[in-house]
Amino acid sequence: MLGLNKKDTTLLIVVGCITIFAPFILNPFPADSAMAQFNAGYPDLMQRFAIFGIFAIGFNLLFGLTGYLSFGHAAFLGIGSYSVVWMYKLLDYNVLWGLPLAVVVSGLFALGIGYISLRRSGIYFSILTLAFAQMMFAISYSDLLGRFVGSTITNGETGLQVYTSDPQILLGANEPNTPHLFGLVMNNSYKMDVGPWMFTFNNGYYFSALIMLVVFYLAIRIFRSPFGLMLRAIKSNNTRMSYTGLNPRPYTLAVFVISGMYAGLAGGLMASMDPLAGAERMQWTASGEVVLMTILGGTGTLIGPVLGAGFIKYFENIFSKINDNVLHGWFSFLPDGLENFVVFIIHPFIGKGWHLTLGILFMLVVIFLPGGLVEGGQRIGKMIRGKKNQNKKPSSTEPAEQGELTDGNS
Repeated sequence: MLGLNKKDTTLLIVVGCITIFAPFILNPFPADSAMAQFNAGYPDLMQRFAIFGIFAIGFNLLFGLTGYLSFGHAAFLGIGSYSVVWMYKLLDYNVLWGLPLAVVVSGLFALGIGYISLRRSGIYFSILTLAFAQMMFAISYSDLLGRFVGSTITNGETGLQVYTSDPQILLGANEPNTPHLFGLVMNNSYKMDVGPWMFTFNNGYYFSALIMLVVFYLAIRIFRSPFGLMLRAIKSNNTRMSYTGLNPRPYTLAVFVISGMYAGLAGGLMASMDPLAGAERMQWTASGEVVLMTILGGTGTLIGPVLGAGFIKYFENIFSKINDNVLHGWFSFLPDGLENFVVFIIHPFIGKGWHLTLGILFMLVVIFLPGGLVEGGQRIGKMIRGKKNQNKKPSSTEPAEQGELTDGNS
């Protein structure tokens, strides 16, 4: 289907089903239960799952498939956000105008940065991309370009946002004053109560998720294409490929641009959910975050970056909200002294200390699952298949089937 083999088609269908039914899957606990703290089926977090999944999928094409580690991909994330907000300011709040611009502008910046950075490889390439990203952050934070042209471009540290004085030449009298798609408001949600459970279906999430499925499909096609095979050859042995007479630079530059366009699309979707763009989206920490997502999920795999993005964003949003009051509520059945001791032990790992928990989990994954969460799933699958095969294997006392060779001399 759609040019995919059976295995990839199955994977795409599974990802599609998980995406469609995410509001149910991410809300396993009743809304009024103590475990509802771990539910993740609310709009803001689900949107982040989809948006950062797009960001990680694009980064995986460069890092996982080609072997080039970029520490500056957050620059394209920020460029995409600025592009969409500028379309809000100039035209109207329809997200359709801004997203294509975000992809194109991010691709152009990626072309320029990649053309220079790809003259080097290894750690030198990584440092160059980091330097360019920090330059972009500094320029955006100080609105250096705006000073040259005599008008704001990024609005400096305040961030770019829409004001009533902006032109918005396409804004109609009855048009929503918030991001929308031809009247379908991104922030609107439909809530459904099923007994003690409450499920939220958000327009913005499904819009982002649909785009994620499209770019995920494109990533599969790139992985299976001759172009993807060339990228694997570059990762395997770039020098040997050069000795065969093939120039790897056009391929690496092409995938760098494609990866930058994925990041720009993700940044544009962030502005589609919240009509604001700031320089903080270009910081080196955002670039490091997508590296962690890819490694945690499984470098060079198709579904791994999406799993890694969901894993990190879940910890960032769920574990950071757990505080001492929540812990005391969970362990209130214990004697006071023991309750306070348990809270004291757990306290460093929740709330503002969620980074410590994530760091420990990251270490465990790198040590015991070098292939990331995907390798963990593969191991579990092998164990299940192994047990099934053992159950199907006939015992030694059972007679062999007719025609079966039971001896090597038969």
